[in-house]
Amino acid sequence: MHVDSSLNYRFILNKDAKQYYWYLKSAPVGFKIDKDNGTLSFRSNKSLFLTGRLKYDQEYPVSFGVQNLSNPLDKLDTTLNVIFYSTDVVYPRIKPSVVSPVTITEGDRLSFNVLCENGNFPIDKILMSSDISIGNFKLPKSCDDNFEWTPTYDFVSEKDAKGERIVNLEFVGTTNFNFADTARVKVVVKDGLNYDIATQEYNDALTNINTWVLRYKYTFLQLDKKIKNTKGWRSGFDITTASTTLSGTVLATTAGENKGKQNTGKILPSIGVVAMPVKEAAAPAKNVEQNQATLLRSNIKRLEYVVFENKLSGDRDPLINVKTENLKKS
Repeated sequence: MHVDSSLNYRFILNKDAKQYYWYLKSAPVGFKIDKDNGTLSFRSNKSLFLTGRLKYDQEYPVSFGVQNLSNPLDKLDTTLNVIFYSTDVVYPRIKPSVVSPVTITEGDRLSFNVLCENGNFPIDKILMSSDISIGNFKLPKSCDDNFEWTPTYDFVSEKDAKGERIVNLEFVGTTNFNFADTARVKVVVKDGLNYDIATQEYNDALTNINTWVLRYKYTFLQLDKKIKNTKGWRSGFDITTASTTLSGTVLATTAGENKGKQNTGKILPSIGVVAMPVKEAAAPAKNVEQNQATLLRSNIKRLEYVVFENKLSGDRDPLINVKTENLKKS
């Protein structure tokens, strides 16, 4: 049938038509049958073809039948095929669902539909080509299929200008009469960050810092223990010396006429002066250790601050490389 024509065809029974009624079992949109006289009708409307409800050059089965009103077993079903054609030349078109150019980053998935605008004859198959060899892509084979591609992290090389690489994709749709239409999509692939590797490097740097912090804390603990022991011994020595000096002072003030007690009181206060070299020899001041402990404490606080300032803000922190470098430099 021509797309602009109408159909009115009456089927005739070789029996009494008043005892039968006609019905449609399945038919394309727009077909009707008169249940009393068996007239099959169709009025064409181009909007049916423009909206895709009907297509050119495609067989549509029209199934209908006739049934006896009194006897359910007395019936007959049949089918005829209808093909629509048009004398107007309407070329089919390939239309990707994205607007060229498309910009993506390495590691991101590019996905879009390859749509078809059918003309007189539908597009049967779709072929794809690119000016650069690509892999790991899903090839659309027919209309409304998806094209999917994920560029690897090494797709853009250091030689590519501005850190990006351009891929020109061509989608060629053909009909069964070898008419072809081509759609082109320009894809700009920018250099991307491999977050898996970057996260591993960050975790390695963080583990290294945490290991040094633990070592510093252990060393600080050992030095602090030595300093406290020495300080305690020197404090005890000072207390003992002070007590002895005080006893001498008391004896000197209470000696009276007893010359022996007076002499004892003169000697005991000088014991503190005499005992100083003994204290320094037995428990010298840990000045070096004290300086080392102070330096360790400041380094521990500095590293803990660096770790706090360079925490990741999420799974895909855009500053992960900068933070990793900060951890390594610290």
